[in-house]
Amino acid sequence: MTGRIDFHTETELAHALMRLVGELQARLQLQKPIQMFIAGGMAAHLYTASRVTCDVDAEFSHRFVLPSDLLVETDSGQMLYIDANYNSTFALMHENYLDDAIRLPVSSGLIELFVLSPVDLIVSKIARLSGPDLSDIENIIRTQKVGMEEIAQRATEALGGCIGNLRNVELNLADVLALARRCQHD
Repeated sequence: MTGRIDFHTETELAHALMRLVGELQARLQLQKPIQMFIAGGMAAHLYTASRVTCDVDAEFSHRFVLPSDLLVETDSGQMLYIDANYNSTFALMHENYLDDAIRLPVSSGLIELFVLSPVDLIVSKIARLSGPDLSDIENIIRTQKVGMEEIAQRATEALGGCIGNLRNVELNLADVLALARRCQHD
């Protein structure tokens, strides 16, 4: 993976994210900083600018009641909201994914924004691997230069923290590693 990451923070969707975060901060009437860890399609967009989403998958350093009517409109009329149903417990996550998240270099007031690292974002998509997940993974591999070995190691370590029947996750991982291998040889 490359050392420096240039996040796509000047897109219409990134601007809407910043308005959403500002509105959340105002509605919560925050008095001290909290951390917001962005995953899913919004994280993929911030890395690649090739993904469009209407929801923000995120977890926070503190608990609070998310206002049910919190949403903002993008310049093109799309609505953007925080997905209250997002739960990282149901994804394949490395035990250090929050520690290794990368600070988004924007001014966001009392809500400090972090994005899952590229490899952790890829690993988080392996368990579900549906819809746009494969194209997200391919775009992240290509733009962030994430190697097959790095994915294999991080996912294998993450599997060690899971319980239950993992056969489908292992099959999905094999598909992702095959995709990473193809990307490395292109």
